[in-house]
Amino acid sequence: MATTEPAGPITPDDLRAKFEALQGDIQGRVEEKKTPILAVAAGGAVVLMLLFFLLGKRSGRKRSTVVEIRRV
Repeated sequence: MATTEPAGPITPDDLRAKFEALQGDIQGRVEEKKTPILAVAAGGAVVLMLLFFLLGKRSGRKRSTVVEIRRV
């Protein structure tokens, strides 16, 4: 590996510029992935709610009691 020596001392401005460039690259990648991840999460939430609704509805139907009132 070849290493290059800096022309002068490393200044805080050099470090700040390098960190900002790195952060900008990471933020760009996060923004690209955010929309598909949110869509998948929303779809999963809808499927889970539908599943819980159907399971609760079935359970309620199994245990329901019919009460008949007659006048004599």
